[in-house]
Amino acid sequence: MAKRHDSDAESRRIIERVARETDPGGASFLARTARGARDHVTAADADRSDPIEYWGTRIGRAAGLLIAIGLLIWLVLFVTRGS
Repeated sequence: MAKRHDSDAESRRIIERVARETDPGGASFLARTARGARDHVTAADADRSDPIEYWGTRIGRAAGLLIAIGLLIWLVLFVTRGS
């Protein structure tokens, strides 16, 4: 019986989350995506009690973002110039 109760509670939690995310009165998809990207790059999910992990995560993610932007620029230049 406890397993069924856990399953019901999990189902309700999932349905409530979907309702929140698809609610037209809530934050827009673009705003949620921008907030998620900012939180990812600024290492909002990293352990703040460990400064090495926190700053290493921030530096690594920022460097990855810069490299991705650089590769995107290179690709655009490569395609527009022709080969």
